[in-house]
Amino acid sequence: MKAIERYSEEQLIIMLKQHDQTAFSYLYDNYSASLYGAIVAILPDVESAPDVLQEVFVKIWKQISAYDDSKGRLFTWMLTIARNTAIDTMRSKSWKNNKRNNELTEDLITGGVTASPNTDTIGLRKIVHSLREEYRVLVELSYFEGHTQDEISRKLGIPIGTVKTRLRKAIAELGTMIKM
Repeated sequence: MKAIERYSEEQLIIMLKQHDQTAFSYLYDNYSASLYGAIVAILPDVESAPDVLQEVFVKIWKQISAYDDSKGRLFTWMLTIARNTAIDTMRSKSWKNNKRNNELTEDLITGGVTASPNTDTIGLRKIVHSLREEYRVLVELSYFEGHTQDEISRKLGIPIGTVKTRLRKAIAELGTMIKM
């Protein structure tokens, strides 16, 4: 029986930047469920989520050299890629056309089952709910509902600069709370 490899984040990053297949497999095995949960939290079409997840891992593979550990943790960087890819997918013309042409109701698509693990399963929503109200609302709208900063500004009637500043502070506060 083969021993299960464990890598520190630093080791994993070095190996990924060398395009090590073992490290990439490890990354997928250990992070795909969490990233999938983040994707389905934004993208209501569960059938598209596996394709989006695959696209996310392709982007991670191609962009790993751009990762800068001084700007945040690897998981946070990957989560941002997953979030942005899900939002881009949802906003794409082909996805919108597909949704318009799809006559099935949301309940039929999901079969009444929620994809797991979602952000509740990995504990992210619980952590977000511990933020101050002014931060929590922005994180919910931005990261879980997929609104742009401009949309949030208009929706809440606050200046775009305030939205950006509060989101930045919220993310920093979340970072100290998560400390993996």
